[in-house]
Order: sequence, then structure tokens, then C-alpha cells
Amino acid sequence: MSSAAEQEAVAGKQAAADGHPAVGVNGARRAASPPAVPAWPGTPVPLGARYRTGPDQVAGTNFALWAGGAEAVELCLFDEPGCGGGERRVRLTELTHEIWHGFVPGVGPGQRYGFRVHGRWDPWTGARWNPAKLLLDPYARAVDGAEGNDYGTLPPEVYGHVRDWPQQHVADTVRDDRDSAPYVPKGVVVHDGGPDDEWTYDRRPKTPWADSVIYELHVRGFTKLHPGIPEELRGTYAGLAHPAAIEHLTRLGVTAVELLPVHQFAHESHLLDRGLRNYWGYNSIGYFAPHAAYAASGTAGQQVGEFRRMVRALHAAGIEVILDVVYNHTAEAGELGPMLSMKGIDNRGYYRLQPDARRYADYTGCGNTLHVVQPHVLRLITDSLRYWVTEMGVDGFRFDLAAALARSMHDVDMLSPFLAVIAQDPVLRRVKLIAEPWDVGSGGYQVGAFPPLWTEWNDRYRDAVRDFWRHALPDVREMGYRLSGSSDLYAWGGRRPYASVNFVTAHDGFTLRDLVSYERKHNEANGEGNRDGTDDNRSWNCGVEGETDDEDVRALRRRQLRNLLTTLLLSTGVPMLVAGDELGRTQGGSNNAYCQDNRISWVDWSLLDDPQWRPLFELTSRLIALRHRHPVLRRRAFFSGRAHSADGLRDLAWFTARGTEMTERDWYAPAATLGMYLSGRDIPGRDERGAPIVDDSFLAVLHAGEGPVGFLLPGPPWAERYEVVVDTSRERQADAPGGTHPAGTEITVPARAVLLLKVG
Repeated sequence: MSSAAEQEAVAGKQAAADGHPAVGVNGARRAASPPAVPAWPGTPVPLGARYRTGPDQVAGTNFALWAGGAEAVELCLFDEPGCGGGERRVRLTELTHEIWHGFVPGVGPGQRYGFRVHGRWDPWTGARWNPAKLLLDPYARAVDGAEGNDYGTLPPEVYGHVRDWPQQHVADTVRDDRDSAPYVPKGVVVHDGGPDDEWTYDRRPKTPWADSVIYELHVRGFTKLHPGIPEELRGTYAGLAHPAAIEHLTRLGVTAVELLPVHQFAHESHLLDRGLRNYWGYNSIGYFAPHAAYAASGTAGQQVGEFRRMVRALHAAGIEVILDVVYNHTAEAGELGPMLSMKGIDNRGYYRLQPDARRYADYTGCGNTLHVVQPHVLRLITDSLRYWVTEMGVDGFRFDLAAALARSMHDVDMLSPFLAVIAQDPVLRRVKLIAEPWDVGSGGYQVGAFPPLWTEWNDRYRDAVRDFWRHALPDVREMGYRLSGSSDLYAWGGRRPYASVNFVTAHDGFTLRDLVSYERKHNEANGEGNRDGTDDNRSWNCGVEGETDDEDVRALRRRQLRNLLTTLLLSTGVPMLVAGDELGRTQGGSNNAYCQDNRISWVDWSLLDDPQWRPLFELTSRLIALRHRHPVLRRRAFFSGRAHSADGLRDLAWFTARGTEMTERDWYAPAATLGMYLSGRDIPGRDERGAPIVDDSFLAVLHAGEGPVGFLLPGPPWAERYEVVVDTSRERQADAPGGTHPAGTEITVPARAVLLLKVG
């Protein structure tokens, strides 16, 4: 329906059904259409805006937009940035397989553009076409104007419906005819050629999964306060590419950075209303465009080249780039959310709708869920992924709420179209794939269920390690599985220990320092009455809530940090650190800093020079170096637990504090002490030259008790002597902090400490 009278009738029909009188529609007049510009037919592929040479060697840009069910599509060109001034419209008259396309001569890189899509307005059937709303191209390579929220909130013009309709229960069904162009982001035509596309001198590190150490960071938060980065580059891709930023990563020894979302995202209205902004970026609106606010060089396409140069700089330092990607939902939220792109292109085609079609199926907690079963949506996602690999140089992806992508019609299905397409794709199956293996829908928790090729964030590892060090585990069975690679979750279908991405903290939740300083969340700065964020923190504040001047408490907290980091970096699997945890970064007890684009979230680099916190960085770096040197700490296959030689030595053995191997009864009994023996003689696999891999053997003793304990060191065949190489009870680690001890002697393990002993 297109006329005001028809809209009024629709609104009246629903209002009458609900027992309310008929109501009118918004009376604002739409701006008169600017003069049209002719377009040549062009081609339906590739989708998006591609600058090229057309017929008769005429340069221009080909535009192609999938808009199933639409009645007409207008391309809108904006000659001046901001406020939609100078709009020229081009009717795309060619339609091929639901793709509207046209070639516009003379349009080149830097051109800002959007689309207006015509069709029926009938929210009761899921149809929400509204040509008054300028729509962002889902395939836009760059976006300009997305940070233009100087209005303090989202203006009503950006909504497809009349947001301030007096009868709110039908507000989303009444079309708003006000022009949104002055208030919404625009796509930018980008030059595909030139030096930024030459990857001749780029060398991907291609670090094997088993050798990887991941470092989760936020581009802005990691660089914003770094004193070694020029001020004009802080908070940007160029800042992360700066030698000062890369030096920290290389000194630490990590092999990959996992960047919180860098796809173009938008800020939610409820945040803007409170004077806040989305900081984490899990609110994507442009799956091909680097987030413009992180660019130092400009937003008229320059952000693309800047991102590529960042990737090259990290690769040159041997560091891979993994993107945290959000393909499960978009910034358009539910039926009451703004109309920015896909909602106005084909609402029913892009989003999962409830049976009544007016409302959205929400498996993400963000208002909508992309309909990945639809071929064009699946194509959008895979085209985006391949683009970031082949043209932007990234090395892998971490998929936010990946279970939502694996749903077929309703249930999570490990044979779903999305997982099947990824498995056979010659580009994507070769990069690192990490699933956040859950969503918020029924049956959405899928830890351990994803197929080969995939690794997973292992939250069972997180929970077990947190509980062990706060002495809250009923027994040590869970801890044994998590330390040794989680074979109970991943030893099926060809999966390996590195299927488990082990972590104690992530961006979502307490920092490591806050984990040992707070037992309650403190999210007051978010303005939500401290109701947001989880209450299941599994934290221990060491007896005092928050910061304290009590040096005994502070020393205990630092020891607990050393315990947690040491446990993580000695565990089989792929360790993931969070930026700043190695420095003792705090968020003041916030466990949900998603909207805190300020010092609450930014890395405080002054900690690196603080004598209280510098040793934590040194220990973390030392442990990562130890992990890199010793293949027994980064196994490519699960332990067997069986004897491989006549002397009865096994690749993995577990010991009690009495120096005896653990029995079934020991596993089921409460215990604060656990000894893990890792044999370097029985490492499966061969090196690059086909030779067997042989390494030192180690005994790790983890003691979470509040007092010291005697530990009897196992004798032959396990060892003749033991050399202490890590002792977390010490603030600073020396080369041999604890000396050498003969096998069969009892050593004292200090309260709440980890000892790592090399076997001789």
C-alpha cells in the first residue's frame, strides 16, 4: 500500500481489531524527488558498487542490489558529505534474478550513495518497503557518515514506521514518509585497484592452530592511551599498525590478535538517549566496510587502505589477524528498530520472522536474527568472509553467537546450510574458524558440537579454572579434562585438542584483575540500574570488595592473577588472553562495559611501568615463550593415558599430594591439590623432516588451598630429579627460582600457587 488513505485504512483495521478508534498517519511531506540520471544496463554481478571501465572504455561504476519482491529501486548519489545534500537519483531498470542493476558513467571512487526501494507497506505480512528511507548497500566497501549522531539520539526520520504514533501497540504498522537521507550513513565507492590491493610483499604467518596464542583486543581501546603512538593515530587502525603497538605484542609473544568487531556498526538509540555509545561494536550494519570511526586517514574510502596496511604490518611481525564477526543479527533491531538497510530492501528475505510475520524471531537477544537459510543471505555472509580473506588479508574469524547461524528452520543443526557451505568453500575452509558455540534461543548451547574445521570458545574451561582457584569445585574431574585439552568435548570426528580455545576472561565479563577483586558486578555507569551483565561471575575478591590499601590482600590478588595466567598457558588447547590482563587492567568491577568508550575500557599503559604490575607482564611473556619452546605444552593430539614403554611411563599421569597416581576415588573426592605429569617422550606426530618429536617432560602442581601443602615428588620411572622453572608464589621469576629436588623427596607447595617442574 502506498497512499496515505490506504495506510490509514490499514492502521484503522488493526486499531479497530484491538478496540481502538481508527487513527491517521504522519502528515509530514516527503521531499520532492530530485531529477533522475540515466543509467546503462550494467551487470547483476558482482553485487555492490564496483568501479570499472564500461562499454566504449567509459569509466564508471556498476551498481547491483538484490531486492527480492521490490517493485522498483532507485540509486541515490550524494555529491557532498553529510546531511544528504546534492542528491541525484538513478532508476535501476534492469532486473536479473531479483537483482536490480545499472552502470552509471562518470561515477568513481569517493562517490557517496544509497538506495531507495519501492514496494508494499504491509507489516502484517512482513512487507516494510518505504522509499522515503535511504538504505545502505549491504555490499558497501566503505561507509561515510555513520558517526553523524550529533543529534544526541536517533531522529524519528530514521525509522520506517511512525515512532511517535500515539497508539504504540500499532506504531510499527504506520509508515513514516519523512526523508531519512540527512541522518543515515552512506556507502562509498572504493577503487579496487592500486597499491593497496597488491599483496606481493605480504606474507601470512599461517601459524598452526596448536602453536597459536590469541590476544583479544579492541582497536580503539588498545591504542587510545598508548604513549608511544602519536596522538593523531591513537584509537585507529594506523595506531595498531604503529611499531609501538606491535612491539608490545611481539614482546608478549602472541601469534594472533582477535579484533573486536571492525565491521561498520551503528549505535543503539537507548544508548544515545543516555549520552553513551556502543563501544564493543556488536551491532553491525555493513559487513564489507571497516568501521569508519577507527580510521585516521578519512572516511571517504581511505579506511579500506588503512585497514590493509594494518594487516600487513601485523603480518610482517608474524602476527595473524582474526576478526570477531557478527552475522547473526544487524543494527536494525526488531520491528520497533530503525530502517537502515536490509529491513527496507526486503524485510522478509533477510530476517527470520515469527509466524505472524509482523514481529521478528530473536535468537540473539538483539531484536532480530538474519535468515541464513535464505540463499541470498548465505551468499551475503560468504561473500563478505571471502572478501576479508582475499582482499583485506585477514587470517580467520570468530563468529559471535555462532549457534544462531547454524539453525536451519528453528533448531540448531550441525548439517545446516551455513556450516555446509563453509566446509566446502576452498577459501574459507583454509582459514581459522572460531565459534562462540551458543545463542540465546532454545537449544542454543552447543559447546563441543561444532564439526571439524571449527574451534570453539570453551566456557566450560573458563568456569572450571575460575572455580578451582576460588576453591569451589566439588571434585577435580572437571579440572582434569580442561587442563588436558577437553577430550570429553572434542575427541570425536577427527577433532583435536586445539578445537578448544581456552580462556579465563573475555571482553564480556570481568577483567582478570577484577575477577580477583570483586564478587559483585558494578555496572552503574551503564545507566541500567546495575541490572545488565551476568550475576554468574565465579569470582573471589580475596576478602575485600574492590580496591584496597591492604597490602596482604593486594599481594594475594596478584598471586591469584599469576595462578590463573599460568594455568591458562600450561593447559592443552589454544590459549586466549584479553588485552591488558597481562598488565592488571581493571574496569572498576564492570562486567559489561559494552557502552563505555572511555578509560573504563581503554588499556592503561602506565601499568607497564608500575613496579606492582610489571612482573605480571614479565611472567606472561615468559610462560608464552616456554610454551613456544616446548611442544609437549601444545600437543596436536589428545593424550592416551596408556603406557608406551616397558617401564610403564605414560604420556599423561595425574598425582595426588602423596605422590601416588590418582585413583577413581581420588577423582571424585574434594581436593585442592592436583599434579599433572606431561611426558615429552610420547608426543604423537613428526616434525617437518619426518623425525619423531621429543621434548622435556614436566610436572605441574596446582594447589588452591589456603595453606601450604607437602607434595611428594614421584620417583622412577617418572623422574630422577625435578627443577622448578615457575613458582607463582614468587612475585618475580628467576631462571631457576626454586632449585633442583631429587625424586622421592617432599617439597612444600606454598598456599595458592602453581609450581612447574622440569623433569630430569
